[in-house]
Amino acid sequence: MDLALRNFYDQSDTLLNSNPLPDRSCPATQNHLCTVTDMSETRGRQKVLMIASSPALQRVDSFRNRPLSRLSIRCAVWISLATASGFALAQEPQQPGQTGIAGLPNQPMHSAKDAQDAASNPSGLTWDEVKARFEAQNPTLKADALNVQEMQAEEITAFLRPNPQIGLSSDGLQIAPHNTPGLGEHWQPLTGVQLVPSISYLHERQGKRELRLESAKQGTQIAISQHVDLERNLLFNLRSQFVATLQAKAILALTKEELEYYDHLIGVSRDRLNAGDIAQIDFDRIELQRVQYESDLETAIVNLRQAKIVLLQLLDDKTPVEQFDIKGNFDFTDQLQPVEEFQHIALDNRPDLKASYLSVQQAFTNHRLAIANGSTDPTLSTWYSYNPAFNNPFGRYTLGASVNIPLRIFDKNQGEKARTQIDITKNQRQEDATNAQVFSDVDSAYVQVESTLHLLRPYKAHYLDQATRVRDTVTYAYQRGGASLLDLLNAQSDFRNVELAYLQLIGTYLTAAGQLNLAVGREVIP
Repeated sequence: MDLALRNFYDQSDTLLNSNPLPDRSCPATQNHLCTVTDMSETRGRQKVLMIASSPALQRVDSFRNRPLSRLSIRCAVWISLATASGFALAQEPQQPGQTGIAGLPNQPMHSAKDAQDAASNPSGLTWDEVKARFEAQNPTLKADALNVQEMQAEEITAFLRPNPQIGLSSDGLQIAPHNTPGLGEHWQPLTGVQLVPSISYLHERQGKRELRLESAKQGTQIAISQHVDLERNLLFNLRSQFVATLQAKAILALTKEELEYYDHLIGVSRDRLNAGDIAQIDFDRIELQRVQYESDLETAIVNLRQAKIVLLQLLDDKTPVEQFDIKGNFDFTDQLQPVEEFQHIALDNRPDLKASYLSVQQAFTNHRLAIANGSTDPTLSTWYSYNPAFNNPFGRYTLGASVNIPLRIFDKNQGEKARTQIDITKNQRQEDATNAQVFSDVDSAYVQVESTLHLLRPYKAHYLDQATRVRDTVTYAYQRGGASLLDLLNAQSDFRNVELAYLQLIGTYLTAAGQLNLAVGREVIP
């Protein structure tokens, strides 16, 4: 390696002596490549001078017994070596299929953007299809829907009239013999028996039946709102798991691409090892780093499989995991409406807020019903008898009637009246608490979405491209001896961290968007 650098230094001396350059300096304290352009009319082209103040060049400088300041002034120009070593001019057009650095072998661009596309493959279920399956198959949702049907059945019971009562009584049974003077003893116990059929009906006053029906209907509306609220929360869980599956797919695609890229780098390093450009220990360190990429790939495979298992459980679907897949837009929307818009939508759509309002209305109805139940309900009765009336010996077919009115002296339903009055106040306070919770949920979810957007914007605008450019530049420089092995490994690690952080931020954004949809009560961010 030192011999190659010594030859390089000799060639640079010859080139500098034959083509004097203007007095330009490159700081020797900066470990980067510096370019100096000589706009020579006789040459008619640009000369790209690559100056490397690396530790390797410092070793060559000490070998030549020249001070480091001389190296920083002369700037170690690469002119003829630029063509021989494969350096491309910065102004050369980039070929299709190349990375961001000209001259690298045809290698597709590997980034989180490609991994996002992998989450939107043509096959698989969309979010709308997953949602439809969930609503049709989820056992928890189906069980709660039966509760609504139960409440609807209670409406029938609440509006039923009291059943009439039919009675049958007998009269005229002789219980002892009767001795009549001159006629003897008479004992005919069944001769004078008369059967008297009767019918009675309880008449409910003050609209008790109508109030029971109104309360039952309000209870049904509350059950429907609570069912919608349960569906809202379950759909949030479903959407979160859907997003987690998309994120797992994107991370798996990213880890595969990174492993392919690193395998390409290992292949290039192996060629350099065979050519004697790098030491065996450096190649071993590069190859050992592949273990981390393999571990990341296996972890991504396991995470995707587990995410699919949980999603299938929510769908109550027995499809094998290998045959189940989803697709969706794994990206973020930069536009966000003001928080006041979401608050107004939430006040109109939150089912739990509607349920609390209906609970207050039902409490008023129940109080009115308690007052009505404290009133007196008469029982009307009538009967028929085949027995002469006492005042009319010829009236053998008689009809009787009666009215029974309970005296509400002690029991006037006082306890139920007081309880329902307190229940009104309690439900009003719960409605206020739910209303405050709606605003709190919307504000918290909105801040989370907004904060995530603030982090995502610079990633999409700068960090992703910068991470790719830094990795490819350092890789390019390392392949030609212009960067150290530590620089290469750090660049690869930084690239992985940036790309992975971007995908995780998109997952966080989509989860926060689902949280905002949950807080609002309907889907406002797709």
